Amino acid sequence: MRLLKIVPDNTNIGFVKVRHIAFFITALLSVAAIVLVATLKLNMGVDFVGGVSIEEKFVTAPPLDEVRSTVNELGLGDATLQQLGNANTVTVRLPVPDSNDPNAVNAMVEKVKVALAEKFPGATFSSYSTVSGKVSEGLVFNGILAVILAIIGIAIFSWLRYEWQFGVSTAVAIIHDVLMTLGFFALTQFVFDLNIVAAVLTIIGYSINDKMVIDDRIRENMRKYRKMGMKELIDLSVNETLPRTVMTSVTIMLALTSLLIFGGHVLRGFTAAMMLGIIVGTYSSVYVSSSLLITLGLKPGFREEKAEKGVVAGAERVGPRESR
Repeated sequence: MRLLKIVPDNTNIGFVKVRHIAFFITALLSVAAIVLVATLKLNMGVDFVGGVSIEEKFVTAPPLDEVRSTVNELGLGDATLQQLGNANTVTVRLPVPDSNDPNAVNAMVEKVKVALAEKFPGATFSSYSTVSGKVSEGLVFNGILAVILAIIGIAIFSWLRYEWQFGVSTAVAIIHDVLMTLGFFALTQFVFDLNIVAAVLTIIGYSINDKMVIDDRIRENMRKYRKMGMKELIDLSVNETLPRTVMTSVTIMLALTSLLIFGGHVLRGFTAAMMLGIIVGTYSSVYVSSSLLITLGLKPGFREEKAEKGVVAGAERVGPRESR
């Protein structure tokens, strides 16, 4: 039985020759993502902004203006609405009650549930969640800190394991992947909550795993072909690992596609983030980070040359022992 091969063994794609185009596209998309986040803003979930989030299911897609006016008439605060998954499911976000009564939130949810059921016959209450303002501020800080520390830690690891050029290229690739994810959520206005932070960290893990495979092959070939040009060496290394990269990406995408279809709207944002991360992570590993090593001045046998110079310098300092 023949093994399935998506990428032939003799593949020889010139990734390096299009590196300037890839760098331009990467910079353009990164700037676009920053602009989207700055202008459209992220649709922060209750985890980050605090409040009470009530999920209501309707028989048919309701007019959002009528839903908003119905909730606002209850005097519970300004309501923010968002349709989830299909147009029949709406999330109503309200501020946390000022009352110290532990049952205040339950009373608020009950009022909203009854009012919507009367206004829209057949509407059913699904679930609700609540987060205080102080807790949400801590979650925002911890979420940002987790992403930043992950990027710094991975970059330092790549620097120590290989050369400083690998650390810089790794950081650039990961920052690109994170920006693409943030830009996607700003554009689509999917709810950005703790699940998405988990998705971002997972994307970083996948991206670095894919990049480490390519970097290991580059280092092996640097020792094996010390007189080969860096452009040819990068292309050789990426093409050698391309079957593994493509097969891994395809199998993960198949699993995520099933999750997107059957996982329900609760997991839709998480799954969409993961699918986008797989695509941009594969792109950044193949086209950006590897070719960036050339721009950063990496040469074959770089570490070995420094080690040899150190040995020679040490021998010169010791010198021959003088006879007495």
